[in-house]
Amino acid sequence: MSLFRRPDYQSEATQFLQQLKQQKPALEEQQRAGRSLLWDKKVDRRLWGEYRAAAVPQKPYVYQTEPSPEH
Repeated sequence: MSLFRRPDYQSEATQFLQQLKQQKPALEEQQRAGRSLLWDKKVDRRLWGEYRAAAVPQKPYVYQTEPSPEH
């Protein structure tokens, strides 16, 4: 046993999550299903390239008004 070993510490958040997973064993599978609905998508690289090529460059100072030609 190491002289510098600390007792195992678990935060309240970690304890809560472990308890929640014990109470609801299907929770992680539901989280994966939800993630796949929103995030895990196949990307069409050709369309994405066209989208980026069509982007209009933004001016550096968006809220600055253009000086009128009279001044």
